[in-house]
Amino acid sequence: MLLLLITIATLLQTADKPAYVIYNKSGEIVNYSEVVAASAEKEIVFFGELHNNPIAHWLQFELTRDLHQLDTSRTVRLGFEMFEADQQVLLDEYAANQLTTANFERETRLWDNYKTDYKPLIEYGKANGLKLVASNIPRRYASMVYSRGIESLDSLSALTKSWIAPLPIEVDLTLPGYAKMMEMAMGHGGENLPKSQAVKDATMAYFILQYHRPNDLFIHYNGSYHSANYEGILWYIQKYSPKTSMITITTIEQNDPENVELSVLGEADFTIVVNANMTKTY
Repeated sequence: MLLLLITIATLLQTADKPAYVIYNKSGEIVNYSEVVAASAEKEIVFFGELHNNPIAHWLQFELTRDLHQLDTSRTVRLGFEMFEADQQVLLDEYAANQLTTANFERETRLWDNYKTDYKPLIEYGKANGLKLVASNIPRRYASMVYSRGIESLDSLSALTKSWIAPLPIEVDLTLPGYAKMMEMAMGHGGENLPKSQAVKDATMAYFILQYHRPNDLFIHYNGSYHSANYEGILWYIQKYSPKTSMITITTIEQNDPENVELSVLGEADFTIVVNANMTKTY
């Protein structure tokens, strides 16, 4: 009996199981409202996700809605890594009610988790007249860089090049993210692996800036590695438009979200630490 009571007491002490905890860059736990307030002060918000993490997708939606409703006089645009630049016409037609939902979803190359994770954002943007931006390079051309080198992009048609950041694309292989990627490749792809990543980052940065206007708000949804450590997309934004203000949010998983090492919190302005046991969307 005593052992049972001790066990119950122990369980009660650990009964609170937070699904996530948010930290700032200094390692301090912050409230969600602080993320909203800080994001509202910037021009571009990068929400770095783990693609199959439901907490990240839920908070993406909540942050988008809260920022939009915070100041309805401010123009808000939404950009997606998950949509490629040659799909922009489909997004435009769908937003203008020129395509049915069924036709849009059939004709667009949607990610497998679209309906659970990205459709709520698309539908919110559509319902509220927010510009929806397909920011990514068509995957087949990133694959071309990986297999044939970045110079292979020069052979593409003018139309195809319009779906990519202007050539030539500068790639700094000394950036820690790209350098680590090249090291991990260990001869499989060599420089072409980080360069194929860089053309994605450069293209997303390019199309963000094509649609963004000073003092407006642009929210971009991407895999966390595309905006970690202010590299990736942000490096190109700073290159193309150094005065643009930005903020980054990233998502990681830990066994105990309330107790994490400071070393894992420095990749973004805010880090959403999700319980590693959280269910996945796919």
